[in-house]
Amino acid sequence: MSFTITHHQLVPKHTKLSESEKEKLFKEQKLSIRDLPKILKTDSAIMKLSVKSGDVIKIERTSRTAGIAIYYRGVIDG
Repeated sequence: MSFTITHHQLVPKHTKLSESEKEKLFKEQKLSIRDLPKILKTDSAIMKLSVKSGDVIKIERTSRTAGIAIYYRGVIDG
């Protein structure tokens, strides 16, 4: 039997930002890649996104109070 972790109900949606989306995020929020929390490129939730070190991952979690809460992580080698 095969199990895909990204289909589990407790795993939030993970999306890789394009270069333009990444630059827009950094400019609007006055951030750099170093300011973001980290996620390993070997993390099972992002393995199928073809990520490399320096990419930014957008994580969308459902929240009872906020509806959808958005978090960003910087990809690192590990």
